[in-house]
Amino acid sequence: MAPPEQMTPTKTEPKPFTEKLKQLKAPWFKSESLLIGGVLFAIAGLILTQYETAPPTERAPNPSVFCQEIVQTKATVSREKLAQLLTIPERDRRGKVQEILKEPYCRMSSLNIRAGATTEREAYPLAFDPQTWLVILYEGDTYVGYGFKRA
Repeated sequence: MAPPEQMTPTKTEPKPFTEKLKQLKAPWFKSESLLIGGVLFAIAGLILTQYETAPPTERAPNPSVFCQEIVQTKATVSREKLAQLLTIPERDRRGKVQEILKEPYCRMSSLNIRAGATTEREAYPLAFDPQTWLVILYEGDTYVGYGFKRA
C-alpha cells in the first residue's frame, strides 16, 4: 500500500439535481397527490377554526351573559364622558363618577378582590363601539377603577 502522500483522491462527477430528487422520491408518493393532500388539509384547518362567520360589527352583544341586573337599557358612554372619567383619580368618591356616567346599563355580580372588601361592578356599552363595554369598579362609596370588556 502506498503512503498517504502518494494517494490521489478519486474524482466523482456531481449528479444533476433532478437525479438526486428522483433518488429521494418514494415510488408510492406522487408530487401531485402530496400537493392535493396538503391543500385539503389546509382547507380543513381553516373550516375548523372558523367558529363564527359573522363579522364582529354584525354580532350583537349579549349582556345577559355578564349582567346580573339590567338598570337602564339606553345607557351608553360617549367619548366625551369617557375622557371626563379618565380625569377622576382612583379612590375618589363614587358620586363623582356617577355624576358623569349617570345610571349604568347593568350591574354585574360583585367580587371579592381584596380581603374584607366587596367590589361592585357597573357596565356601560361604549356609544362609539357597542361591542366594547366600560366596567366601573366600586368598593362601597369609593371609585376604585375601570376596565373594558369585549361582548
